[in-house]
Amino acid sequence: MAFTTANGRTQSSLAEINITPLVDVVLVLLIIFMITAPVLQSGIEISIPKTRTVRQITESRMVLTIDRDGNLYLQDKPVNIHELPGKLRAASADPAREVIYLRADERVQFGVIASAMDAVKQSGITNISVVTQPLNSK
Repeated sequence: MAFTTANGRTQSSLAEINITPLVDVVLVLLIIFMITAPVLQSGIEISIPKTRTVRQITESRMVLTIDRDGNLYLQDKPVNIHELPGKLRAASADPAREVIYLRADERVQFGVIASAMDAVKQSGITNISVVTQPLNSK
């Protein structure tokens, strides 16, 4: 749209949208999410057993959680033990190379943990790591 100024010159209005601030905000948000995502753990409250040797988890892996009532969660989503092998097969491209972390409350009976491990093995995943916490040295 053109308009005339007081001195008689014709000027056109700026009709372009400047998207540079939008790109800046999106990139900052992306960096924030990339930094905080690995820090966030599963939102299911459990008391993990404590051991002397603990290895830090740095890479992103599938996590199977068993709460104190024996409920199973795959990546924070409730799952039935009978549906677990199918869901694990669907989530993994190569089950033989996949690693799954098992987080279980220390009060869960071993039979529930053994059943969950069996369901994981039925999916073809044989590498199961149990998540523990370090002992507090006094």
